[in-house]
Amino acid sequence: MAKNITDAQATIAPTAADTALARESSRQLSKILDKYSPVSDHIPDVRLLVQADDEPEEVVIIPASAFRLLTDILAQMACGNAVTLIPVHAELTTQQAADLLNVSRPFLISLIENDKIPYRKVGTHRRIRFDDLMAYKQAIDQARLQTLEELAREAQELDMGY
Repeated sequence: MAKNITDAQATIAPTAADTALARESSRQLSKILDKYSPVSDHIPDVRLLVQADDEPEEVVIIPASAFRLLTDILAQMACGNAVTLIPVHAELTTQQAADLLNVSRPFLISLIENDKIPYRKVGTHRRIRFDDLMAYKQAIDQARLQTLEELAREAQELDMGY
C-alpha cells in the first residue's frame, strides 16, 4: 500500500549550529566512503558507535546504502539546505507534486489530464506517486539537456562564440 507523503518526516531546515555540526560529521563520514572506489557499489555495512548525552554507548549496524544516504543528508545540511525524505512509493497531492516540480498546480493538473504523469483518484482528489513524478522529471530534464546540447552545437557551427 502506498503511503501518503504526510506519513514521511517534515522538511528539516538546519540551524547555523546544525550546519556547522553537519559539516564536520559529513567530512568524517565521507572519509569512510572515500576508502571505496566511487564506481564500486560494494561498501560493507557500517558499525557506528552511538552515545547520546548521559546515556551508555551502543553499537548500531546500518546498511551501506543508509550510510551513503546519511552522508548525503549531512552534506546537504552542511550547505544550509533543508532536507526531506520521501519514500519512493509515497503519494503526493497535486500541490505537493507541483511544488516539487516548481510549477503551478494548474500546470501540473494539465500534465496529468494529458497523461504526461500517471495518477489515481482518491474520492475526488488526485494522488501522484513520487516515483512516477520523478520519472517524469528525469524525462523532461533529459529532453532539456538534449535541446541545450543541440543549441550549443548549432551555435558552434555558426561560430557565435559559444
